[in-house]
Order: sequence, then structure tokens, then C-alpha cells
Amino acid sequence: MDNGASSYRRFREEGDREGLAEIIRDYKDGLILYLFSIVGNIHTAEDLAEDTFVLLGTKKPRDKGGGQFRTWLYTIGRNKALDYLRRSKRHAEISVETAPQLISDAESLEEAYIREERKIAVHHAMRSLSPEYRQVLWLIYFEEFSNKEAAAVMKKSVHNVETLVYRARKSLRKQLEMEGFEYENI
Repeated sequence: MDNGASSYRRFREEGDREGLAEIIRDYKDGLILYLFSIVGNIHTAEDLAEDTFVLLGTKKPRDKGGGQFRTWLYTIGRNKALDYLRRSKRHAEISVETAPQLISDAESLEEAYIREERKIAVHHAMRSLSPEYRQVLWLIYFEEFSNKEAAAVMKKSVHNVETLVYRARKSLRKQLEMEGFEYENI
């Protein structure tokens, strides 16, 4: 049982509010970034993550124990995001250029600039992909989910996820090459 599941169990069964606080602290940032990959708006992603945690805190749903706690939590968040998209029928996006830039003091400015330009290119290219491709790439490469975990979150078979990853990478490569970047260097 991973830390999130034990923290949630403590909260759910024993009323230990610290358990819920641990879950929020440990999973908030990753969940927000994942939801951002779905809805395309950081503020909406933050609201949806908050809604996800409020659901955990008020309704206290049961984890069916079919996988890791993080997979279950991200599935709840994904469902919240899809409900939001169905209701709103619009995709607002925040520009990657307006996102805060974090540069380590130890790195040279030139190296940091080149790396940030590559990140911007990848994020820009990912925005042009279909939402399903963005989701699968985000889960696999940014959140480091296994194919099985990503399949559980996206409610697809492992084979479907493997196919999606292959097609999404191919599409991303094509998009990056159209923008003048060599895929292998990113």
C-alpha cells in the first residue's frame, strides 16, 4: 500500500485530517499539471484539483483497491476535467510564455535558455496534438506513469495506450520537425 492510500485510509476510517493534508501536499502539483494538460487553462486545472480534493474530503469515496492510489486519484481528477469540458464546450489556454520560469543558480544562462526554448517548443507542439495524445504523453513522460496506470486513468486497455503513445510520439515528432526542431535533440 503506497503512502497516499494509507493517508487516505487514516482520514477515511479514523477521521485523521492530517491524512487528507498529506494527500493534498503530496499530489496537488502533479494533479494540477495533469489536469492542465486536459483543460488547457492553469486556473481551471487548479479549480478542478481543488474539486477533486473536496470530493475526497466530503464524500469520502472508497478506493476499490485495483491499483495505486495515485492512479485512482488522477482518474477522479480526469473525470472532473471531462465533466468540465462537457459543460463548457470551450478550451481556454494559458500561454507557455507566461508560465513562471525556474532557473537554477548553478546553471549558465545560455544552457537554461536553450532548455527553456526546447520545453516551450515541446509544450507548443503538444498543444497542437489531440487531447487524447496530450493526455497519454503527459501521463507517461511527465508524470512517469506506467502504461498500465495510464490505461487505468484514461479508461483504455494497455494495448490501446501503447498504440496511443506510439501515434502521439509520431505526431509530436512531426509537429516538432515542422517547427524546425530536431526531435532527437529534445
